Amino acid sequence: MSLDLYYAPGSAPCRVVLLVAAALDVHFNPHILNLRNGEHLTPEFLKLNPQHTVPTLVDGDFSLWESRAIGKYLVNKYGGENNDLYPNDPKARAIVDQRLDFDLGTLYPRFGNYIYPQIFGGAKADEALLKKLEEALQFLNTFLEGQKYAAGDKLTLADLSLVATVSTIDAVDISLKEYPNVEKWFELVKATAPGYQEANEAGLKAFRAMVAQLKAKTEL
Repeated sequence: MSLDLYYAPGSAPCRVVLLVAAALDVHFNPHILNLRNGEHLTPEFLKLNPQHTVPTLVDGDFSLWESRAIGKYLVNKYGGENNDLYPNDPKARAIVDQRLDFDLGTLYPRFGNYIYPQIFGGAKADEALLKKLEEALQFLNTFLEGQKYAAGDKLTLADLSLVATVSTIDAVDISLKEYPNVEKWFELVKATAPGYQEANEAGLKAFRAMVAQLKAKTEL
């Protein structure tokens, strides 16, 4: 098995793939790209991924991008026949897919819409966008009512995707105190996701450092 992963450690979607790989004990040849230097725009990388996004996985002559698609591929190929991360039962899998789509289409975009203009553009906080993010967090809090994990009583791809987003939200000091189910779930996933510290916390450290550096520039 020879897998190449092109990624940026601070990126939440990239950390999703690292978390999945840790849970499966799958190892990559790592290729860290400096996006600010345009390393994702080289002709060589565009041949692998014309959308020039990270993470990008290369498995032999097969390349794939979008973190949740990569996560599903890794489980399907390397996770064995009955892997709890992405269950075979149609209803159980549908719930995992719904949570993944919620992260992709609602929670992470609302976080990005609110925080990234502040980090990268020096914009002032937009209260309307914050309200949209808070609504998404409340949705997640409701999903978790009476649940151990995001899609039932076992750790799944949904948890690994959502925890990358929620930990990034937490990293910019957006409080989770109003969402007790989210807080409880967050602590559980941090404690039970295989390789969590190396797969997620290391990248969060890089993300926090980048945020601090960019904030310092906008305050000059």
